[in-house]
Amino acid sequence: MKSFKKVVLAYSGGLDTSVIIPWLKENYGCEVIAVAGDVGQTDELDGLEEKAIKTGASKCYIEDLKKDFVENYIFPTLKAGAVYEYDYLLGTSFARPIIAKRLVEIAKAEGADAIAHGCTGKGNDQVRFETAIKTFAPNLAIIAPWREWDIKSREEEIEYAEVRNIPLKITRETNYSKDKNLWHLSHEGLELEDPGNEPNWKMLEMGVSPIDAPDEPEYITVSFEKGIPTKVNGVALDSVDIIWKLNELGGKHGIGIADLVENRLVGMKSRGVYETPGGTILYHAHKVLETITLDRETYHYKQQVALKFADMVYFGQWYTPLREAISAFVDRTQETVTGEVRLKLYKGNIINAGVWSDYSLYSESIATFGPGGIYDQTDAEGFINLFALPSTVRALANEELQAKKGISFPELK
Repeated sequence: MKSFKKVVLAYSGGLDTSVIIPWLKENYGCEVIAVAGDVGQTDELDGLEEKAIKTGASKCYIEDLKKDFVENYIFPTLKAGAVYEYDYLLGTSFARPIIAKRLVEIAKAEGADAIAHGCTGKGNDQVRFETAIKTFAPNLAIIAPWREWDIKSREEEIEYAEVRNIPLKITRETNYSKDKNLWHLSHEGLELEDPGNEPNWKMLEMGVSPIDAPDEPEYITVSFEKGIPTKVNGVALDSVDIIWKLNELGGKHGIGIADLVENRLVGMKSRGVYETPGGTILYHAHKVLETITLDRETYHYKQQVALKFADMVYFGQWYTPLREAISAFVDRTQETVTGEVRLKLYKGNIINAGVWSDYSLYSESIATFGPGGIYDQTDAEGFINLFALPSTVRALANEELQAKKGISFPELK
């Protein structure tokens, strides 16, 4: 092993990083500085500094990144409408680049010669962390214990911790691999490793299952300015508080629970359960508002861009020229995405209940089935003739070819 004097560790206080502090000291003989990025883990940060010091860290930074996280990572992704593989709202994915950037800043300030993380060699997070670190400190060494040590499982990690009297908040029965921030909570491992198993819904922390949600629906409104949420139920809230409030409302009604098998960047499939109550409401409301404020061509092209944006966030490519260029395009599309959306929350469902915008492109006088209006239905005949002209030309050419030579164009099925 190389020799390092001072290592900055991405620290959460969970199983992996709790074990890594003593492991680094035992194997590298280095000073360990723990850094926790506060992206809304709430109670997971309780007693974190004390725990880090007791397990061998020389100091522990707890950095409040919530506002930056929401405004510069979550909201750009929301405005893009980016969803990975239809269901995943990227809760872990866009939290990694902001934490990694702060790790580099502290490592430089502390004169550290390496950064360590607790990501497994099978996961996406190792790529997200290390790609971001290399962006800002290309020559800084990176230590990934899961790619080095002899520990083979989370059960062996627990044994390692027990021998060294390292306190843990989990047991072998609740040993899910979790990631929590103000946007979401993910669960992996245990019975979820078999996609044939129904999840143990007792795992839920941010809300209830739809079955246990209230029998009465609840109406809410969400207001946006240029694609950014600004109010809930008519009350102006700052960026962080909007998500807290919608988490509360969504969790109450069983909103935003996704059980999915996804394709990891490293090539394997993995199964997880995600809780994203407030985020699911925001994505839904934002999409509804775009339906009346974006023209067809922009709306359709933006859907294509959203797929690429989601892939880039998931793959850890946040700090890239292309991601920034896509965000610039998205920002231009959002200049008229201002208005209010009313939704009905009921047992895991989000039901549209009205949308309004000063920039609405919807015209009742054009769309009406009733009498009057400014749309002349007879105009449609000429439009159809022109729109169908390529098909008409092909059909006429085929008739001519059959008559002259007895052959045909390939049959359309």
